[in-house]
Amino acid sequence: MPPHRVVALLREPQGAFELAGAAEVFGAPRDGTPPPYDFSVCAERPGPLRTTAGYTMLVEAGLGALETADTVLVPGWLPTGTPASPAVRDALRAAHRRGARIASICSGAFALAEAGLLDGRGATTHWRSTARLAAEFPAVRVEADVLYVDHGDVATSAGSGAGIDLCLHLVRRDHGAAYAARIARSMVLPPHREGSQLQYAAEPTAPPRADASLAPVLEWALSRLGDGVSVPRLAERAGLSERTLARRFADQLGVSPGQWLLARRIDAARALLEETDLPVDAIAVRVGLSSAVNLRRRFRAALGTTPGAYRRVFGERR
Repeated sequence: MPPHRVVALLREPQGAFELAGAAEVFGAPRDGTPPPYDFSVCAERPGPLRTTAGYTMLVEAGLGALETADTVLVPGWLPTGTPASPAVRDALRAAHRRGARIASICSGAFALAEAGLLDGRGATTHWRSTARLAAEFPAVRVEADVLYVDHGDVATSAGSGAGIDLCLHLVRRDHGAAYAARIARSMVLPPHREGSQLQYAAEPTAPPRADASLAPVLEWALSRLGDGVSVPRLAERAGLSERTLARRFADQLGVSPGQWLLARRIDAARALLEETDLPVDAIAVRVGLSSAVNLRRRFRAALGTTPGAYRRVFGERR
């Protein structure tokens, strides 16, 4: 199959981090195999384009590049609040009409909103700009407390780092959890961050205590998913009451201990379905979901499909 073509639409001053993160996820070669994506950039006016990092880059392609893109990515839109031109709005609408996936990072949501692609939909942007997005585009349902929002054909992310979260999510949709995890591992990043962007929205009043981190107990649990790890065992391992543990999870991850455990078990099951031929009942036991019936029920609730259907789609790509 030809590679999926990702085209990033740039505007100066282009955010260097947003563009680099997307290029690393979609454009970097790995494992000596042909990458499943073809990553390129374009701008309304080809030529030299300033970046926020102090250097100027040469962009050779114009808006015509969007006509053949499978995914159009807007990695930031600076200065925030400066309108997109009619040509840019028309190009985004045309790409969306012919079936291209449209995604934005951080302030790129403003360009999508100006094109009308977010009307009547949930969307997000950097927490500093969510109120502005809501005020300028009242038809958009702004979700201030998430890292990204994906409607399938249109997706938006919160601030710069959340753009990588969104890019990895799109890879996970396209090629499965195991492949996305390999990309994340090569970037020394978690495949999936927990919680919402609100945990980053304000400086803490005091530095967190080192002994308050949940990282050690999370690492311990991940290595024992099939050994009957439960919320009481997590609390015991952390040396906390279950109530205090739940409060720590809410503060640090934005989810309950039970929700976190179930999500990790589903992730582990996805990887085994993609990378092994183990039967579903064996996978259920290995990830701590006890039985094939329980795995199927949890899998469908989380992903809207069955383990067998998931394996048929993503197992063939391993």
